[in-house]
Amino acid sequence: MSNERRRPRRGLMLVISSPSGAGKTSLSRRLVADHADLSLSISATTRGPRPGEQDGREYHFVSPEAFEQRVAENAFLEWADVHEHRYGSPKAPVMAAVAAGQDVLFDIDWQGAQAIAASAAEDVVRVFILPPSMAELSRRLHARAQDAEDVIQRRLGRAYDEIGRWGEYDYVILNEDYDAAYAELAHIYHAERLRRARNPWLAPFVRGLLGERL
Repeated sequence: MSNERRRPRRGLMLVISSPSGAGKTSLSRRLVADHADLSLSISATTRGPRPGEQDGREYHFVSPEAFEQRVAENAFLEWADVHEHRYGSPKAPVMAAVAAGQDVLFDIDWQGAQAIAASAAEDVVRVFILPPSMAELSRRLHARAQDAEDVIQRRLGRAYDEIGRWGEYDYVILNEDYDAAYAELAHIYHAERLRRARNPWLAPFVRGLLGERL
């Protein structure tokens, strides 16, 4: 076990957003797989599962009625209507993880990023993923063959508004080359873990150093 993991620290909320097809999900999953201290916040959604998706892995699939009940109970850290469906991040497990020094990643849109930043500003790091071009974004959406053509066109139309929100984020990554984009994302994550405010062990450690006399 490394010294970093033995030292008490406050976790962070790493929020990653992009228009559909720009790569946030593949980058997010890889970052989580490579870092034991980072877990993915599993959102609740009212949309149905896509082929290959499992309840509790990609999303918690719930009815509109159940989602509305959770909204009324203030059980979400953030929630939003996206592409004619509703998505929300459960609050209790995220806050418990951050307090225990665990990091949580959110694969969410700009609306969710805004809401989390407003409610937990000191814990949030926001990263936006840009596609290299709108033509490439369209190609990726068609290549993954998950949605009907009318759905793809709505996603492309929405992408202009989503990309226009880039200035609200702490970091912006151009996903032109996947491995290079991933390396940049990992560098951001590692640097943010070292922020002074997230490492309460530093102050007493430095006081001890200053108290040493050779």
